[in-house]
Amino acid sequence: MASRRKGLPEMTTTSTAIVIPPISLWRRIVDRAMTGVAVLTVILVLLPLGAIFAYLIYKGIGSINLAFLTQTPKPVGEPGGGMANAILGSATILAIASLMGVPLGIGAGIYLAEYGRNRYGDIVRFVSDVLNGVPSIVIGIVAYAIVVLRQKHFSALAGGVALAIMMVPTIARTTEQMLLLVPQAIREAAYGLGVSRWRTTLSITLRTATSGVITGVMLAFARVAGETAPLLFTAFGNQFWNWKLDQPTAALSLQIYTYALSPFDDWHRQAWAGSLVLIVLIVGAVSAVRIAVRRGTLAGA
Repeated sequence: MASRRKGLPEMTTTSTAIVIPPISLWRRIVDRAMTGVAVLTVILVLLPLGAIFAYLIYKGIGSINLAFLTQTPKPVGEPGGGMANAILGSATILAIASLMGVPLGIGAGIYLAEYGRNRYGDIVRFVSDVLNGVPSIVIGIVAYAIVVLRQKHFSALAGGVALAIMMVPTIARTTEQMLLLVPQAIREAAYGLGVSRWRTTLSITLRTATSGVITGVMLAFARVAGETAPLLFTAFGNQFWNWKLDQPTAALSLQIYTYALSPFDDWHRQAWAGSLVLIVLIVGAVSAVRIAVRRGTLAGA
């Protein structure tokens, strides 16, 4: 070039193509095999749930009608009737259990995650883990001793206390793990703005982990919704409508248990129908809460 300065070397550029070696046949085979194993495990996990739900529909759908959902049980040997009082009783007992167990469980989880890096936190974790493994019938006996014997009669309140005791450890440990997943940088940013620790925990950390905390609450709710043994010692059951919390109360699980042990075919059919209603109510409640939380999270974002 005419404009090139004299004495400067000529600059040349060369491009070298990067050659990517093909993936070996053995790696492709292993990848496909592991993917197939993962899919197979998912199917094996979902298959029992699907089979149970399908069998419940097959056995119980024919006995579900308006009378089953609106009437109380008929006398022994008389066909017909329903489980409306048991549905109401289950809703009442679960509402009591949730009002007691959810705040205690979330509070315990907050303490373990934010303030529990000490000996007292280790004790609470140990007690929660042990309580998770205690048989439900033992918890029913404990609720019988501390509530029923004091009241001198069975009641919906005693049943709610028993189920609340079962809910607390699951909610506490799940809440702790969800809060620990929140990045520490979020807390430090709040502290840097002058926000107090308790306000940071409630308004920022807990709000960030809301979805996971709600999942733990629903897990605990689903676990206790079908319990029968604790209610045998606390709620006891009732064949009639009951609107008082200090009186024996029917529950779907108790009614199903009673009907399943009876010698009457009509009661057996109603037991299957009650089981289907119980599963549908649990799935519906969990799904509704998850959808509400998801919409709230997206709206807040």
